[in-house]
Amino acid sequence: MKSKLLVALMCSAVLQGCAFAPGQHMTPDDVKDEAMTDPVNVVQITSTTARQQQVIYTAPPVAQALLSYRPGDYRIGPGDGLIVTVWEHQELNSPAGQTQGDSSSRIVRNDGSIYYPYIESISAGGKTVEQFRNDLQVALSKYLTVAKVDVNIETYNSQRVILSGAFRSPGPQALTNVPLSLVNAVSRAGGEAENANLAGLILKRDGHEYTLDIDTLNRAGSQLGGIYLKDGDQLHLGNNRANTIYVLGEVRNPQTLNYGTSTYNLMQALGSAGGLAQDTAAAEAVYVIRNPQAGEKQPATVFYLDAKKPTAFLLAREFDLQPSDVVFVGPANITRWNRFISQLLPSATVVGTTAAFRN
Repeated sequence: MKSKLLVALMCSAVLQGCAFAPGQHMTPDDVKDEAMTDPVNVVQITSTTARQQQVIYTAPPVAQALLSYRPGDYRIGPGDGLIVTVWEHQELNSPAGQTQGDSSSRIVRNDGSIYYPYIESISAGGKTVEQFRNDLQVALSKYLTVAKVDVNIETYNSQRVILSGAFRSPGPQALTNVPLSLVNAVSRAGGEAENANLAGLILKRDGHEYTLDIDTLNRAGSQLGGIYLKDGDQLHLGNNRANTIYVLGEVRNPQTLNYGTSTYNLMQALGSAGGLAQDTAAAEAVYVIRNPQAGEKQPATVFYLDAKKPTAFLLAREFDLQPSDVVFVGPANITRWNRFISQLLPSATVVGTTAAFRN
């Protein structure tokens, strides 16, 4: 009698298996559960709703002050190393006991001057190479019958820009006689670190801050290639921790995703998580759970996508996500059933063994 009762209870539990299956699951009707105190909008993802959710992104305008700046000739400054050559006067280029490299490289002092034989001290700071060469030649002409002078900058130390933040190689970059563009500076520093917010580069210049989106470099009409840097500029690349999306449920690799671009769509999120778990996922149960943004007086919204056919991913590619969105893929009914059975069988084994022992 006890065995028959046990079997009846087991059968009853099996028939209600899905209702008691462990883990999370969701259907559009679940969202409208009366237990939900706050209103929630339920929206199916169609071509129309996908277009409505697309982010109409406009890159921050590039200030005319940045586009109009063009570097002039390089101006010598403190710390620069100069190579001075006086033709037909080897004693000036390589005094006894010194090598050519040691004697010809002269460091500009803090006051902008350098020492040179005969004339003792001559000002170089603030002058172009050509201006300083002419001044030096005139000064030496008082002591030399023929003074043919050549001047080159060996090391550039007086002018620089600073790059900070999420660059792969942040730090100072020297300005040289070759103008440094914004694109070249970012390229040298490596602007594609995993935690970099490419849409949030800040250029600080002369007390002003300019927000630039280097993610637009490859887009038609980008003006970033026309920006050149000047001494004292600071470039700060922020991180992408604010742009976070959560991908949960029946995907191959549930995870938290951070993105540093201006837009990020549902297809990219699912692809980054390895796609749907084909053996456990309910393809018709792909959800995007979205809370209203701060300050918005709107109810939460749950978007759902029926992805039983692969063509549905065309809609996923058109559906742009927002920071803090939760992408949830529900389990198939057979998955919930199997999980229920996997928990039920150990319990049944214990009960059966106990009953057999008592008999």
